[in-house]
Amino acid sequence: MTVERPLFVPVNLRQPVHPWLKQLHVTYLPGPSTPMSADIAQKLIRRFGELGHVTQEQPTEETDLVLTTARFGEPLSWRSAPAFQLRRQFGLSHTPQFWTIMQARPAEFAALLAHFERALAKEPIDPADFRFPGLAPTAWRPLVEQGRRAGAILAVERLLQAQGLTLGILLVIGDETPEYVYHFNLVGSYATSDARSEGFYDDIVLRIATALSADVVAKHVVEPPPVPQAVWQRLSTPGAMQRASLEFGRRDFFTEMVRIADLVSVPAMTDAVASQYSEGCFSTWEPDLDALVTTTTGSARPVDKSHLTEDDLAVVTGVQPSGRGVIVRHVEGLRNDPPSSEGFEMIDLDNALPRITLDPSWGVERSVPVVRSKLHSHRGVRAFDPRRIEYVPLAPVYFALPVTCGTLAQAQGVRHVFAQAECLRNPDDPRQVAFTILPTHGVFIVEKWVAGKAPFQVIWEYMDAGYLQIDTKVPQGPEPYFPQHVYPA
Repeated sequence: MTVERPLFVPVNLRQPVHPWLKQLHVTYLPGPSTPMSADIAQKLIRRFGELGHVTQEQPTEETDLVLTTARFGEPLSWRSAPAFQLRRQFGLSHTPQFWTIMQARPAEFAALLAHFERALAKEPIDPADFRFPGLAPTAWRPLVEQGRRAGAILAVERLLQAQGLTLGILLVIGDETPEYVYHFNLVGSYATSDARSEGFYDDIVLRIATALSADVVAKHVVEPPPVPQAVWQRLSTPGAMQRASLEFGRRDFFTEMVRIADLVSVPAMTDAVASQYSEGCFSTWEPDLDALVTTTTGSARPVDKSHLTEDDLAVVTGVQPSGRGVIVRHVEGLRNDPPSSEGFEMIDLDNALPRITLDPSWGVERSVPVVRSKLHSHRGVRAFDPRRIEYVPLAPVYFALPVTCGTLAQAQGVRHVFAQAECLRNPDDPRQVAFTILPTHGVFIVEKWVAGKAPFQVIWEYMDAGYLQIDTKVPQGPEPYFPQHVYPA
């Protein structure tokens, strides 16, 4: 159930916040805990109320957020886990978001990190190193893949999410008093709040409020008529998308899909979380359709972004008049799954940029967006050549209070920042690629129209030449990110 909330106007805060934060209804359901985690939960609930949110004694239909606790390293049973039992217990029609507070002493946290670092460094991998209470026998595979993507911290994160049976985790590090808190979520954030600095609880409250206030724009509507199969077969774009998936797959750009069943053996999680999710999305413009051809969502069914089929493609023609989702056209003979949630930000970006008329050699008589291809992945950028590539940073508030994909907030941030890119505002600018960093989330790369090149070819060739050096680590903020420049010979 979606309830429209009034805007949240924080008082006595020194830091900038997003203007669209909403007033939340928050409750606390104690779970297994330590004295420190229980104390932090109580202080957080109190601070939510002091900042203007509504705190409740127990969950109701209005509840947006449930804070609870669990013990580090001790798996919950789905038969008692709040995220699985809340609707039945309180007669609710929806499951609010859960954030689970866990305490880890510095020594035990360091020991777990060191264990994963040693295990991930082995060749071959020993699955026995990844056996933990509460996990499925197949859990070693996603733990290895995630750990190799972003280091031991991400393996720890997925382990605790599986044991805690929730995606939102506040991992408190400290012995008798907190030192800092990790914020774990679906996309693999491991940003921190420093307990030794002023505004510790405010920072946690604002990060959670930001995540819950960002409106989702994943719903789509279908626009007739469908694209005839004969027309689809004549297009070069579907084949170009499949080729690009193979090219990026060879460069290990996309990470493997995470399947919940591989991590933990539980019944379907209904509206608590999808049964799987894939990381990343990419799209390119098709002039003959005057539309964007993009990848489909991985939450509905498995999608291997490194080996796309035609059924993994969707046609997006625009943004709905409400501004809260995309318009798609089905293609005759295809499965026609919904587009990736990032499809909204990808086509909405074009509304803030000029269109150009291509040279007649392209064989295109109509105008097209200045951006040809777009690439979004849960990766970072280590270095780039500013002579060929433009970096356009998001506003500082996005680093202090990050948002995530599939939300109007991220789409607006992406649209605004690329609208400032000189190489896109000026089609004659020699730089053919621009990118921005999405803190705690990944990278968004765009490519202009380059004669003689297939969609995305400039991007992967820049990767090969060292002009664009992709990093497995994603910047976590809160400081604005400035990747190192490189100047190849």
